[in-house]
Amino acid sequence: MSSAKDHLGDDGTTGLLGEGRLPKYHPRLEALGALDEASAALGLARAFSLAAQTGPVLAQAQRDLYALMAEVAATPENVEKFRSLGAGHLEWLESQARAISALVDLPGEFILPGDTQSGAALDLARTVVRRAERRVAELLDKGELTNRLLLQYLNRLSTLCFSLELLENQQAGKSTTLAKK
Repeated sequence: MSSAKDHLGDDGTTGLLGEGRLPKYHPRLEALGALDEASAALGLARAFSLAAQTGPVLAQAQRDLYALMAEVAATPENVEKFRSLGAGHLEWLESQARAISALVDLPGEFILPGDTQSGAALDLARTVVRRAERRVAELLDKGELTNRLLLQYLNRLSTLCFSLELLENQQAGKSTTLAKK
């Protein structure tokens, strides 16, 4: 017969990178869950992508999210050991967003997702990234995280997802549907 110690997490807690465990409903674990979902949503978008630049950009963003998750999962005593996302990552993301935006017509109003499978997947990824951004913002506000670059990265990543959605629609020969008729 196995005990709860044989199956870590059965007690309703999750271990951090370092000493200690937190309840699975703790805001830090909510943030980690949202970041994990964001990576999965980016993976779905990557699987559907048509434009040559979309897949590699999303794969790098997923790798960056894993680095970001490690920092969020680290205890305060260990956070420096797990901090690897730097200003260069943010600059890369911003340059990708500028390059993609230069290839598409940016609408002056809200759009309706769903013109293509890849575009819809990117819009879903954008909203999941926004949720992760809100969770990280909460941890920063509470002083549980100190690296504001994490928040900036997520904000720029959601912008990149929007631009990539427009690119994917364009690549498929579809017009992006505006929210207003």
